Amino acid sequence: MGRIFGTDGVRGLANRDLTAELALDLSVAAAHVLGEAGAFADQRPTAVVARDPRASGEFLEAAVVAGLASAGVDVHLLGVIPTPGAAYLTAELSADMGVMISASHNPMPDNGIKFLARGGLKLDDDIEDAIENRLEEPWDRPTGAEVGRVGDSHAGVGTYIKHIVETSPVPLDGLRVVLDCANGAAYQVAPDAFRRLGATVVTIHAEPDGLNINLNCGSTHLEDLQKAVVEFGADAGFAFDGDADRCLAVDAAGEVVDGDHILAVLAVAARDAGRLRDDTVVATVMSNLGFVQAMEQSGITVVQTTVGDRYVLEAMRAGDFSLGGEQSGHVIMSDHATTGDGVLTAIHVAARMVSSGRSLAELASVMTRLPQVLVNVPDVDKTRADTDPVLQGEVALAEARLGSSGRVLLRQSGTEPVVRVMVEAQTHEQASEVAEHLAGVVRTTLAL
Repeated sequence: MGRIFGTDGVRGLANRDLTAELALDLSVAAAHVLGEAGAFADQRPTAVVARDPRASGEFLEAAVVAGLASAGVDVHLLGVIPTPGAAYLTAELSADMGVMISASHNPMPDNGIKFLARGGLKLDDDIEDAIENRLEEPWDRPTGAEVGRVGDSHAGVGTYIKHIVETSPVPLDGLRVVLDCANGAAYQVAPDAFRRLGATVVTIHAEPDGLNINLNCGSTHLEDLQKAVVEFGADAGFAFDGDADRCLAVDAAGEVVDGDHILAVLAVAARDAGRLRDDTVVATVMSNLGFVQAMEQSGITVVQTTVGDRYVLEAMRAGDFSLGGEQSGHVIMSDHATTGDGVLTAIHVAARMVSSGRSLAELASVMTRLPQVLVNVPDVDKTRADTDPVLQGEVALAEARLGSSGRVLLRQSGTEPVVRVMVEAQTHEQASEVAEHLAGVVRTTLAL
């Protein structure tokens, strides 16, 4: 069996890949590993458990709670709340660990389990490996008064909303927004937070029934949001994914404002306010070259990491940077959160609109997105992508041709025999031409 933990917890088809038995065993193992790591000190350990609204979260929550309590952990049940809310309350309630049950932007049949360390921080790889290694091991079970107790802490959602509202530098009076809540974990939090700040709010896809999460809505399907913003004459629209740790936006004309644009807007705003530590922002190698160029022109340094918000977080912690994110809409504001927070992101973009008196389209114009073409080449020996001399020679020729106005990126898929060829250039035609040429070289030189 391969590694159970992926780049963002354990995830798979609920009741097939991710079963109640596995959820229980993972929770027991996590309690043991974190306990031995010294996280629980000398008192009874505590955990917060949260979920998104998908139907399978109900039985998985029960399994997780059973595992934790049987291992002697007291459990605070948060109910349905965004992943960043679970992270915040793990810290706020001084819990020894947190558990979020969600498959994020995945379709409803999937689900996932993400463990958080004390302080609401994601677990390091070595801790996840240790949890895997402890699955189904024999253990001494507590009895009597030593078993964990389970309590309802659903009021914690109000504490989380209060927190994100208080981070806004200005009220949002006079602003009209449309919020697409993806029928997910943000369905209460996002509208409530914006209304408390004085905004006029129109909600769509904010009626979760356990089955409709992410269904043709949210940050992966922006069409309804684009239409609604125009129809209601809104100043902007914001779309979240199922667990609301990411956010994408739409301007008043219905044009998409992606994660690169959002990160650029927030970076410039933080720099202007003197809150961008070291005038540096962290992004991934998939960020558009136009973002990098715009930041350079604004006097902001860009630190780039491999793809994945966990790697953005690692770089932010290592350099003590205050802002980072991904093109997909994961934006991390470390002064206010330990993970990406879609609602927090949306509020700070809206606050920038109000404080600057500029529209979202005007703010987003700080960067010009270069045409980007991505070609996936399947059934190849991806392990030779970085070393094959013929392929690397062609990449060098393409980079020389594009010069400083474009770039080439070859990435190996983490799960499939696939090489991804990404090319950015001044025109879509040029990017397509170079990408298709390099894809052909990959097929020829790396054929299995």
